Amino acid sequence: MDTTASPIESESESAKLVLTEELMLGDAARWRRFGEVVPAGESTNADGSPDYGLFGPGSITWEVILHPATIVFETAAQGTVQFMYKPITAGIRDADPISRRARSGRFTMFEFFERFQRNSGMHAPMWLGDTSTATKMATHLHRIHGHVQGDLIDPEDPSLGGYAAAEPRDAMWAAITEMHAMLFVYEKLAWHGDTPPHPLTDAQRDQYVREMGAYLRLVGADEAEIPHSMADLDALYDEYAPFFGLRDSVFRDRETGVHMIQQYKLVGQQNWHPSHTRATDALTEVYEQWHDVMNAALPERLQRAAGMSAEQVAESDAVLLRREHDIREIQSPANEARIMRLLWGPDGVDLIQNARRLHRDVALKAA
Repeated sequence: MDTTASPIESESESAKLVLTEELMLGDAARWRRFGEVVPAGESTNADGSPDYGLFGPGSITWEVILHPATIVFETAAQGTVQFMYKPITAGIRDADPISRRARSGRFTMFEFFERFQRNSGMHAPMWLGDTSTATKMATHLHRIHGHVQGDLIDPEDPSLGGYAAAEPRDAMWAAITEMHAMLFVYEKLAWHGDTPPHPLTDAQRDQYVREMGAYLRLVGADEAEIPHSMADLDALYDEYAPFFGLRDSVFRDRETGVHMIQQYKLVGQQNWHPSHTRATDALTEVYEQWHDVMNAALPERLQRAAGMSAEQVAESDAVLLRREHDIREIQSPANEARIMRLLWGPDGVDLIQNARRLHRDVALKAA
């Protein structure tokens, strides 16, 4: 969950924004507000060994994150899963800058796009930077999220209580939903040349969850709740099942009574400028057109949380088969390079390319 201010709020209050290609792309400052990133392996530990950060080359996590499918689908997948975790939705509803601007009538569709644009690249320093870079980014986000708290997640289910984005439970689930989203993208959508997507082995999946622990500790999760295997992660989902689902009452703005997504669209239309087509076209390409694919790729427990019927769950493989051409095409080198720059930012691109080189070198040595 990222609730940092958008460029519009920090740089201009003009609702009639003229959206240029340059503004769409943005510069590194859009993703970074803590200083320069240091890629994994470009600094050293106290003993002189390379500092590869949380995961490093040869890890299952890097194998998953660095695949082109993950690069192009991470934002859509993360949004799909995180909107199901009710405390995150409540935090966006109440405290996110885009919600505040929509309530005040100043929201534009560029801000909707830019909100999704930063989701991947904001996290790249923690996944692909050295330890100091990961820590600085986590500290920055923790500070920003400190004000994202409220007394009520769901007005129609007070038993859920409140939310606090920087506290252990919600920080943990924000991180888990990011990592789990990348796993199901890799397993269901990642083509390897002409070899279709396939799941990791049970041992690899358990290793992925164990590696996830370093990230959960970084964001402040309770050590006692950190899973060490896929079975542990499944049990954690069971424990927190009441917090997952798509309920209109959670999405409804508590001040206006309007579903927040509809509120964004209504105010965005009121403040429309023809140049905003750049943003809506990009949203369609990287998010809107993939709703059926994301739902079909979800693990079954999350499909049920999303309200999918038994028939829709059973149809999942057929949906992915029907969309196979589109899924493969967006992973092509040209499309991946363009979307990588758009969603991960300029130094996010550098982090990815550096990590891929390191990861490839380890694979070649092991071969």
